Amino acid sequence: MPAPIHPLRDRAFYLPDAEATAALAARMAPYVGPGRVLLLVGDIGAGKSHFARALIHARSGPIDVPSPTYTLVQTYPDPEAEIWHADLYRLGDPDECLELGLTEAFETAFCMIEWPDRLGDLSPEGALTLTLEQEGEGRRGRFAWRNPDWDEVVDALGA
Repeated sequence: MPAPIHPLRDRAFYLPDAEATAALAARMAPYVGPGRVLLLVGDIGAGKSHFARALIHARSGPIDVPSPTYTLVQTYPDPEAEIWHADLYRLGDPDECLELGLTEAFETAFCMIEWPDRLGDLSPEGALTLTLEQEGEGRRGRFAWRNPDWDEVVDALGA
């Protein structure tokens, strides 16, 4: 019997500046763990890497968090689950995601994926999507999810 398909839920909010984006990431940090996937959507410069860096800092302290634009994946130790930060912008085929080990990481690590459209059919159904768009001096954000496990998290974030 296939798993039930849950309706899409979403919540829009406004982040007036980079500090508000970082604060949202810090509030999310306690809710990440093994098997959780956050898909980061937005144009270049929308704040995806800024959000990811702030979340990693909230979990791991003031460590160096370079952009994975050229390495494709950066990993960080965490007491609960390794953190994977991937930037798939330069990938041309979803099969390249398999070579990176992403599908295994989706089960064992906390993964943040920039440019998740490059995953194709490999995108995990239980993921939370955060879309960021420039709006004035700030950003318009929107969470979207189907997995009810994210309901409590989004509510707690106050977004």
